[in-house]
Amino acid sequence: MFKMNFLKEFKEFAMKGNLIDMAVAFVMGGAFGAFVSKFIEGIVMPLVGKLTAGVDFNSLKIVLGEPKVDANGKVIAAEAVIKYGEFITACINFLIIAFCMFLVVKVMNKMKRKNEAAPVAPALTEDQKLLSEIRDLLKEQAKN
Repeated sequence: MFKMNFLKEFKEFAMKGNLIDMAVAFVMGGAFGAFVSKFIEGIVMPLVGKLTAGVDFNSLKIVLGEPKVDANGKVIAAEAVIKYGEFITACINFLIIAFCMFLVVKVMNKMKRKNEAAPVAPALTEDQKLLSEIRDLLKEQAKN
């Protein structure tokens, strides 16, 4: 009995529109993030590197400790580094993604306001039409 109620509740939860919308948003966000990352790596960073005299930002690092190798030349311990160039690239990725999301939200809000700002005027009933005609006639007589 408990198992059936649990499965029923889970099914209701999983089939809610909000949950499905959120899942689609996560998938689209991941795809968009990958798209922007490739754009940054393939187009933006080479241009930035060209402007900065050929510097490859992904290779920028501060070496804290050299790698340790044995007598055969095999690496025992990798070098200890701070990869600040990759961090700069990640920051640029974030700024571009955040700016694109800002533009999407701005357009959506503008469209939403446009739909809300144009309320449809209700049609006048027969009584209202008759009262409007009487009002207009009284205004004309008052002018004369």
